Amino acid sequence: MLNKYARAFFTRVLTPFAAFLLRLGVSPDAVTLIGTAGVVAGALVFFPMGEFFWGTITITLFVFSDLVDGNMARQAGSSSRWGAFLDSTLDRVADAAIFGGLALWYAGSGNNNALCAVAIFCLASGQVVSYTKARGESIGLPVAVNGLIERAERLVITLVAAGLSGLETFGVPSWIGVLLPIALWVVAAGSLVTLIQRVVTVRRESAEADAAAAASAAPPAPASPESGTA
Repeated sequence: MLNKYARAFFTRVLTPFAAFLLRLGVSPDAVTLIGTAGVVAGALVFFPMGEFFWGTITITLFVFSDLVDGNMARQAGSSSRWGAFLDSTLDRVADAAIFGGLALWYAGSGNNNALCAVAIFCLASGQVVSYTKARGESIGLPVAVNGLIERAERLVITLVAAGLSGLETFGVPSWIGVLLPIALWVVAAGSLVTLIQRVVTVRRESAEADAAAAASAAPPAPASPESGTA
């Protein structure tokens, strides 16, 4: 849901920066790799220590590379299947690092096995949600549903809640720390709903496609003999 509007807005905002990087000779693939490395480092260094505010700031700065690299490729006329594959693959790596970092916190100093399990579920379900659409499209289906929560929603909900929860270290009342657990439960539930939506859609579309293929392959019905006498 956020993708349609947020991407259009940030693409316009980041276009001059993308053009600047191209003038410096930076390639879109390099931006993709650097951005992913920054997200992974921010998530796996800060989150397991409970430094949610600084972790969120670091991740947010680097997550914009996901918009910059595509913008650069379009401006340079170098969009390619490889670039799309690399970008999508590293998105999965970044997502795993974010929820993995939160799971490490709750498994360690956070001391909450239930929330550790929820974070792991968010990690796994996010990967499967992305896979269902990619796999459906790879077998020729349109998968004409985005679902309740896509990647953008998962990241925004989680990072906003993590950043606000991190303000507790700056003297903000401790009740604000409840935002992150709530966000994880929301993302987990939303991801499950989205997964069900996509599986149901793929099942319906595949049944329709199989029925259409069977109908087109069926031999024509024999013509009925003409009635009457000569």
